[in-house]
Amino acid sequence: MYAVIKTGGKQYRVQPGDVIVVEKLDGDVGSDVSFGDVLMLGGDKGVTLGAPLIAGAAVAATLVETRKGEKIKIFKKTRRQGYRRTNGHRQMETVLRITGIDGAGEKAKWDGETSLMTKAEMNLRARGLAPRVEETEVKAKPARSPKVIDEAPKTEAAAKPAAKKAAAPKAETTESKAAPAKKAPAKKADKAGDEA
Repeated sequence: MYAVIKTGGKQYRVQPGDVIVVEKLDGDVGSDVSFGDVLMLGGDKGVTLGAPLIAGAAVAATLVETRKGEKIKIFKKTRRQGYRRTNGHRQMETVLRITGIDGAGEKAKWDGETSLMTKAEMNLRARGLAPRVEETEVKAKPARSPKVIDEAPKTEAAAKPAAKKAAAPKAETTESKAAPAKKAPAKKADKAGDEA
């Protein structure tokens, strides 16, 4: 079953269990809210239209949170005049959980539990920054027992590869590592020295 309700100058199509965000409503967190402005109902018996409202129809909801919405930037500019103004605005809004619809001879109720967790807390949990209740209640796990090292004597077959690895290759002498000396180029004899 679904309904179309009017609140805050807007219309919303809702079903039991839906979470909607509407213009700010008065009330405390966890309080019950009822909407009498039902424009349309749809269910097993068909669609019922109001003219403009359906008499006796109501939608029940629980107020989850009242918060500020996303920031809207307002920027004004006049060309070639050096006029620029930037401003911002955050509209107040209310988060509701629809719990029931009643009207046109039909009823629908949501059986779930209404969580009053705020959006800010949900965002912190999603990033892993907020502590969870379950983590604080979890008991400490028992310490693991240390690994048992097998102290059995090694056989000769197992000892031989270790001995081969231990023997290092012969160390190179410093002479072989040094760069070979360059021979000085032979001086050409002077022509005068050859004649004499």
